[in-house]
Amino acid sequence: MIDLRLKVDPLPIVEPLVLRLCERDRSEHSEYDAHLIGRETGCREYEHLGFSVRIHASDELPLDGDVLMILPGQPIAHRLIRATSMHNTLLITEQCDQLCVMCSQPPKKHHLDFFDQFAIAAKLAPSGAYIGISGGEPLLHKARLFEFLASTAVARPDLRFHVLTNAQHFEAEDMKHLDEIGPERVLWGIPLYASGSELHDEIVGKPGAFHRLERNLAFLMRAGAAVELRTVVMQQNWGILPDLANFIANRLPFVSVWALMQAERIGFGRMNWRTTFKDTSTEFSALKSAINMAVAKGVEVALYNFPLCSVPPDYRQFAPSTISDWKRKFLDVCRECSSRSACGGFFEWYSHDEGFEGIRPL
Repeated sequence: MIDLRLKVDPLPIVEPLVLRLCERDRSEHSEYDAHLIGRETGCREYEHLGFSVRIHASDELPLDGDVLMILPGQPIAHRLIRATSMHNTLLITEQCDQLCVMCSQPPKKHHLDFFDQFAIAAKLAPSGAYIGISGGEPLLHKARLFEFLASTAVARPDLRFHVLTNAQHFEAEDMKHLDEIGPERVLWGIPLYASGSELHDEIVGKPGAFHRLERNLAFLMRAGAAVELRTVVMQQNWGILPDLANFIANRLPFVSVWALMQAERIGFGRMNWRTTFKDTSTEFSALKSAINMAVAKGVEVALYNFPLCSVPPDYRQFAPSTISDWKRKFLDVCRECSSRSACGGFFEWYSHDEGFEGIRPL
């Protein structure tokens, strides 16, 4: 597992500090650059505006171009942007207005606003970066989020964003903000777990969520927004996946992709694992029917977080490697697998004792 936090010597700061680590000459320079001035085993020293920043990390860890945030009084630096990774996500908030039974990031009551620091980090990101925005529910802080996306779109038109949201908080007047940001810059990842209100609302723990979502998806369609529908496959909705495929094809054909996802065994997902996890390595029938129906009607389909060996051969084309590098692992049985380089593997917190029964090397 890749550590997203690094140990640092405490700094005499009173505000969060954002730095870009520079270990070689750069074609562009920034007031936020911290330049390498010394190394010793397990420690690197950087100079920033005349003072020293000492970071403790293994000598093999690539840090050049990484963007860090250091908080006052903390001996920890948060790696907001890893320059060598395609999996950079900014956790906007841990607040949420839903209580999904399989949530991997259970909500918290308090919010720490780091939008200003995130805006700096995004502007320091490598060229062409694709940055995730996650929560909690980012649109609980909608005005700040739109401000962040709009200002970044102006400063860094080469960047794109993937925003995870339950889409409960869009209003008609927000469409002008989406146009200002640029619909081509943002892919909105939005969960939909059933084709009817009763089951969807039960899964997300919020009465009325389904009908609100229907309304707001219509707003996004009219705004020309790019939408990635996300459906976690679980015992609760297993039998209705073909119905959901039909609903999406007939009612939501504008979506960019329908992502069918395996659950994460962490947070509420771990607490409710035995009543939610569906082993697709031993039974794939409902998924097969749903995929066939969606594809036949022109909906692009993808399987996220599915190890290739949990998917029948004819459907592995739909299963790209999607688990972020910092939370991905492979099992001992994967060592001999010829498809390992193309497989997304398993979440770090996956337990084979309560996982897929049909896992085997390909």
